[in-house]
Amino acid sequence: MKAAHPYEEVAYDIISLENEHTTIGSGLLGELPEPVDEKDFLQSLKGSFSLTIIKHTSLLGKKVQKIALCGGAGSFLIPAAAFAGADFYITSDIKYHEFFDADNKLVIADIGHYESEQFTIDLLFDLLSKKFLNFAIFKTGMVTNPVKYF
Repeated sequence: MKAAHPYEEVAYDIISLENEHTTIGSGLLGELPEPVDEKDFLQSLKGSFSLTIIKHTSLLGKKVQKIALCGGAGSFLIPAAAFAGADFYITSDIKYHEFFDADNKLVIADIGHYESEQFTIDLLFDLLSKKFLNFAIFKTGMVTNPVKYF
């Protein structure tokens, strides 16, 4: 910058890009109290998220206990979910070739972008209602999912 502006004082700030909050980031990792069968887990997932369909990789024939989750487009976290030892990774917007990244280490379940984020409005409504008692908080009941299934 100084070489490009030798005739004046350059105004700039140096901002550290280090993550001071290493426990905060994208995605969640958790464990079920007891291991369950893969098909039973898929059925439970369908019910919990009100799904009609789940696109997923091949089942591995083992029990499911450790679950990784990222709402929205989460293909960038497939390696992290595998490294963490997740049995299932629930996310959305997985492209064809990204399903190969499961590499028989975990099952990737693509539940749909809207479907993976549909409960966020309720969570935010509850959080804001508790945090800001003097404000009227409203939430929409409109479904904005542009994707339909036949």
